[in-house]
Amino acid sequence: MELKFYKYQGTGNDFVMIDDRRGEFNQSNHQLIEKLCDRKFGVGADGLILLRNHLESDFEMIYFNADGYEGSMCGNGGRCAVRFAHDLKIFEENTTFLAVDGLHEAKVDGDWIHLKMGEVSPVEKGNDYWFLDTGSPHYIKFVENIENFDVFGEGKKIRHDYREEGTNVNFLEIKDDNSLFVRTFERGVENETLSCGTGVTAAALISKEKNLKSPVSIKTLGGQLKVAFEEENGAFKNIYLIGPAERVFSGTIKI
Repeated sequence: MELKFYKYQGTGNDFVMIDDRRGEFNQSNHQLIEKLCDRKFGVGADGLILLRNHLESDFEMIYFNADGYEGSMCGNGGRCAVRFAHDLKIFEENTTFLAVDGLHEAKVDGDWIHLKMGEVSPVEKGNDYWFLDTGSPHYIKFVENIENFDVFGEGKKIRHDYREEGTNVNFLEIKDDNSLFVRTFERGVENETLSCGTGVTAAALISKEKNLKSPVSIKTLGGQLKVAFEEENGAFKNIYLIGPAERVFSGTIKI
């Protein structure tokens, strides 16, 4: 059997996209999903996304980590899913879609996608870190000389030890002009990725502790993003992850 796939990327976070509006893809076949994400034996990606019909919104996004299992919300994946749905002519400019953490709104503005994230509260503060959930759990720590920081080694230790179910780990450095440089170790991928949408969202919210103001510009290894938000009594709302998303290529693969 041949499977039609599309490859999308958002600031270097890449995904295998499947148009599954007929509901034919077996999402319980974890080995197949893992193989499709494998960079040597499959298409190669940080994750796989199924796009399905939904009765109360334009579409539904189902996200799987590269290990083959369904994951929590993926911000860059969400922006890529919006671009994919727009390319499929499911909507023109504004859309709503369902993800694992609930309903999302989004807008296509040229090359950039504006994705509304869920409200965030509470925020846990430790001695030298913060922890919050932006659709996925994120550990936040400010560091110096981030370009040479051991993200893999330090991130791997925190990812397994901080929470029983694990967490994503983000290292931040403040740059000039209300901006951050963020590097992320992602659970499920079990490595540093070029960008993590829910991670940079978490980083931007925490940067308010360091007097940065919305919108925050964020540099990742894969490119530039922005995060806009409002804060009230320690809770965050009207959060938007803003950045590019594009189709890289499409094809078929035997499964």
